[in-house]
Amino acid sequence: MEPAVNQDLRGRQTKDGIRIYDDADFAGMRVAGELAARILDEVAPHVVVGQTTAELDRIINEKVDAAGATSATIGYKGYQHASCISVNHVVCHGIPGDKKLKDGDILNIDVTVIVDGWFGDTSRMYVAGKLPRKAERLINVTHDALMRGIEAVKPGNTFGDIGHAIQTFVESHRMSVVRDFCGHGLGRVFHAPPNVLHYGRPGTGAVLEEGMFFTIEPMVNLGRPETKTLADDWTAVTRDKSLSAQFEHSVGVTRDGVEIFTLSPGGLFHPTYKTD
Repeated sequence: MEPAVNQDLRGRQTKDGIRIYDDADFAGMRVAGELAARILDEVAPHVVVGQTTAELDRIINEKVDAAGATSATIGYKGYQHASCISVNHVVCHGIPGDKKLKDGDILNIDVTVIVDGWFGDTSRMYVAGKLPRKAERLINVTHDALMRGIEAVKPGNTFGDIGHAIQTFVESHRMSVVRDFCGHGLGRVFHAPPNVLHYGRPGTGAVLEEGMFFTIEPMVNLGRPETKTLADDWTAVTRDKSLSAQFEHSVGVTRDGVEIFTLSPGGLFHPTYKTD
């Protein structure tokens, strides 16, 4: 998402302005994260050839309402949809519309819900029809890069350790990490410090502490990392028109590691449904 500018001012903060939450706050994040992940599970059967992204967004909005939750994106800086849906060379912030999905299209669906004041934010990849081999390779690398980043989350490590784990894995597969967008803190606000970069050097950046909540959401391109934003001021695409993929989890730093708040209830986080 975009660099963080706002923050929750309650409670203790680090010198870097990062909010530290307490044990009870983890419960709220679990509920919000589970709902966001469940909605993405439930939309999966609707991602088919001939479907429009506008209809997928309508289904998502309906499910948010049925759960008694609130969409964090409707009305956010004028945005009017319950999801961002990014197809093929769209890196992020794709606006749902009437264009129909074609066989082999890959897409990222990004959903953020608010439940009792807590924000659950997650995205994952889908495919319409048969998954092309090069797209499958990109999706696998992006998914595994996210999990490498999550494995680096524990007290005493740094945000640079997370970025380094992601960057080195991606580049070892001759792909590139997008630099123009990053993960972010969240909790009782949508975007808060820190900015979670998906590249970096080990031992740099703020030190991870128990009670930090943030997203990790690497965007990976088959080609070069540069992006450009279209005239709608939302849709970001790869400059070289190469395919792009993204996965996102919301996580919390625990006493000895990390808790993922947005695990797929149905084990559908990966589009081939092999792994969560």
